[in-house]
Amino acid sequence: MADLITVEDPDDPRLHDYTGLTDVELRRKREPAEGLFIAEGEKVIRRAKDAGYEMRSMLLSAKWVDVMRDVIDELPAPVYAVSPELAEQVTGYHVHRGALASMQRKPLPTAADLLQTARRVVIMESVNDHTNIGAIFRSAAALGMDAVLLSPDCADPLYRRSVKVSMGAVFSVPYARLDTWPKGLDSVREAGFTLLALTPDTKARTLDEAAPHKMDRVALMLGAEGDGLSTQALVAADEWVRIPMAHGVDSLNVGAAAAVAFYAVATGLPRA
Repeated sequence: MADLITVEDPDDPRLHDYTGLTDVELRRKREPAEGLFIAEGEKVIRRAKDAGYEMRSMLLSAKWVDVMRDVIDELPAPVYAVSPELAEQVTGYHVHRGALASMQRKPLPTAADLLQTARRVVIMESVNDHTNIGAIFRSAAALGMDAVLLSPDCADPLYRRSVKVSMGAVFSVPYARLDTWPKGLDSVREAGFTLLALTPDTKARTLDEAAPHKMDRVALMLGAEGDGLSTQALVAADEWVRIPMAHGVDSLNVGAAAAVAFYAVATGLPRA
């Protein structure tokens, strides 16, 4: 059973994991270095726990203590009860959901490990918007994609905003980082995958024409918002595919485009 500890000093060193949560640059460096990530909200905290992540501590406002009582009683990690005002002082923003947990990261698998058993893979290049990362993971989980591979410069899927937007789906889809880019794509092809680059370029075949759901193993490549896939990534792909547009719209947000493409790649039938 966890200890419930009331904290009234925002400088209390026990709250170190939660300080400055709105400082993106600080958190991007600090969290991986210290082996932690922050889960926000009851559902996300429960999903992180159920996915086997070890809890370091929880930070709760008073009204959330009873809601999270079963978790508090089950886990040995300390629970810090604070006022909403103190939580805002510590984190740098108003914690609307009233519940935060500091979780211990797990070692990432290698890309080779994931490719052994996967058939439908997402590959992201230089996607650095945490909202888009979270949205893509949520769609990948919902629509039956097996794994996600990230270029070395992609944002951290376990950053608080990504986890929150994904509603904890980042815990459901295994992911790894490719060591090199675009050279790392060679290992994906060698594992038997067809590399499909999603692009609005009119030279690309539509997803209906390409029929990725009929391919044995597919790796769908997505680029960053605005820039899309780099020239090097497009050259490395086996085929370019696109979503046909209507009413003069030239492209979709990468999160929306990913969902459409995942549905086409996984034949529209989500798998358990």
